[in-house]
Amino acid sequence: MSYPANLQFSPYRVFEREEWARLRADTPMTLKESELEQLSGLIEELSVEEVEQIYLPMSRLLNLYVAGAQQLHSISSKFLGRTDGKVPFIIGVGGSVAVGKSTTARVLKALLARWPDHPRVDQITTDGFLMPNEELERRKIMDRKGFPESFDTARLLNFLASVKSGVKRVEAPVYSHFHYDIIPDQKVVVESPDILIVEGLNVLQPARMPRGGEVIPFVSDFFDFSIYLDADPAVIEDWYVTRFMRLRTTAFRDPAAYFHQYAGLSPEAAQARALEIWRSINLKNLEENILPTRQRARLILRKEADHHVESVALRKL
Repeated sequence: MSYPANLQFSPYRVFEREEWARLRADTPMTLKESELEQLSGLIEELSVEEVEQIYLPMSRLLNLYVAGAQQLHSISSKFLGRTDGKVPFIIGVGGSVAVGKSTTARVLKALLARWPDHPRVDQITTDGFLMPNEELERRKIMDRKGFPESFDTARLLNFLASVKSGVKRVEAPVYSHFHYDIIPDQKVVVESPDILIVEGLNVLQPARMPRGGEVIPFVSDFFDFSIYLDADPAVIEDWYVTRFMRLRTTAFRDPAAYFHQYAGLSPEAAQARALEIWRSINLKNLEENILPTRQRARLILRKEADHHVESVALRKL
């Protein structure tokens, strides 16, 4: 099926910042300024205004979605004559490297955990499901780290299936940005959460078309709600370089750090190297694999150069 070139409608309703902020209604602000400092990213400082105008309406919306999902599960269980335990509500957060996915996930986790009906909220990143560097090097795809083929997708799908099936204790591997690799023998444990937030680069990527109707699941099959963090690629490039330069004077100075090799570069050489990494790997991944999934999200947050969200698009179809 092909779509006509003169298609007039959009599947989204777009809210400007002020219009979206009004949807907070009477949702209380449950975070203190000291907590916002801890939730902020390396180059993204959260303000009370940003949480009140953007994240509290999101928190209210997601609370309604969770309540609806819980009610639907109860109805289905009654119909089937079963007494299944709770099924976690899974939220996917996707977008480019350096766009602020982790910050958004942390804020949502903190806010959603303060609602009385779903106090246990866990967060996980799909970075833990990257193949180890040794395997990437064996496959000669180290320069495509973060691309879909660099993930152990089967392991990620099995993890999500276990969580969604109500398995009480599910383990996931741990990734270290300091070491730039999977940490052997370390695990993060997810134990019967009410909500699980899954953030990652390619979480909204669809599977290939099946032959003969075979089942080929993809990660977002397990999502009850999905969010895409969006910004102009040139803006994200600036954020990436800024973050790289800041890490160069902090974490990269440790001799054990994977990127310690860049700590001794001159500022000009370091910036040139950061741009090279961005344009040869991360921008390419954004254009080929991440950006095309934007309109598969239920909610799109469009960010300005100062990291503030300028508009919110909510899927209506």
